[in-house]
Amino acid sequence: MRRITNYNTLAIGLCLLMLFANLAHAEESWWQKGLNTLKGIEVDQPAVTELTAAELSTAFKQALQLGSEKVVAQLARADGFNSDPQVHIPLPATIEKARPLLDKVGMSATVAELELKLNRAAEQATPKAQALFVQAIKDMSFEDVQAIYQGPEDSATQYFKDKMQVSLAAEMQPIVSNSLAEVGAVKVYDQLISDYKNIPFVPDLKANLTEHVVNKGMDGLFYYLAKEEAAIRKDPLKQSTALLKKVFANQ
Repeated sequence: MRRITNYNTLAIGLCLLMLFANLAHAEESWWQKGLNTLKGIEVDQPAVTELTAAELSTAFKQALQLGSEKVVAQLARADGFNSDPQVHIPLPATIEKARPLLDKVGMSATVAELELKLNRAAEQATPKAQALFVQAIKDMSFEDVQAIYQGPEDSATQYFKDKMQVSLAAEMQPIVSNSLAEVGAVKVYDQLISDYKNIPFVPDLKANLTEHVVNKGMDGLFYYLAKEEAAIRKDPLKQSTALLKKVFANQ
């Protein structure tokens, strides 16, 4: 009788192990399934085995392109930078440090206007980034996609930084420079400096507005690109192309 009970206990234990194993497999993320495909591991999910690694790579590129388009559109609109506390461009450090003094001598409105115009210049320059994102994605090799796919959740963002930060700064610089003039930031800055020089015994307020806006603008782009990349990894179906649906719909 004890032997039968032992057999029954063993059978129940095996059933529970099989149940938990099946549940764990069922809950396997689409990301891990895709990773298995890229690694060449055989899996028993038809939706995965019918896909080629090339299709998965192309789908991932499409998701990144759609994500970058979303980020550029978000930051390029009016108040995309200015009203967003995460990426709002502050005054250059030298001016910000002198702000209390500037406020005391009645220049607070001028300072606030300059800060607004810096953000406006970044919003105008941001659309230039999209073509560079597209080219960086196009240039990704299959090995690049594998490394990004298997890396941390901001691997693609770091790839973009490495590949396009220098060229993005070069592309944005003339646009930001022109934008600063168009939105009146240069005029406001010149007036601010002129008035400030009339205050005795104050330190220099020189600042490179173009460089400041370009650097802060790129920081904002990559900040939200990292957020978008993390979202894509969690739920690629928020992106909508036929290939993405084919690759991920049944994962």
